[in-house]
Amino acid sequence: MKNDIWFMNLALAQAEHAYKLDEVPVGAIIVDSAGKVIASKHNEKEKNHNPLGHCECLAIQEACKHIKNWRLSDCTLYVTLEPCIMCMGALSQSRIKKVVFGAYDKKGGALSLGYTINKEKKINHRFSIVGGVEHYKCSQILSRFFKEKRF
Repeated sequence: MKNDIWFMNLALAQAEHAYKLDEVPVGAIIVDSAGKVIASKHNEKEKNHNPLGHCECLAIQEACKHIKNWRLSDCTLYVTLEPCIMCMGALSQSRIKKVVFGAYDKKGGALSLGYTINKEKKINHRFSIVGGVEHYKCSQILSRFFKEKRF
């Protein structure tokens, strides 16, 4: 759990970077089995005018390039917001070992909406998920961002 908090705070630093760039402040990192950060990304939907610019997908791409393999079977993704359905599919395809997320997303999070892709027996890869790590910090940056957008 101590390592999860450490790594989640690194993902939060990416979320802060996104916030400063006027992107929805979500950040992600991917860590290999040795505990080395091999990818560090934030949302880039606005910058690239691309709905696929979620930080999870961008981090998967970066990590795969880093290890020169599309399989991330010994890696853990840390992300500040519960992954959406698209990102859960990408995580399954990447063969990720584990996902740790911060804030729950009742309107867009795959798990909150009842899509347990990570446990689906019809899909050939399953992975573990831990939610709510540094939930308050992760949800606060999102709340602040959207509150400022409303005014």
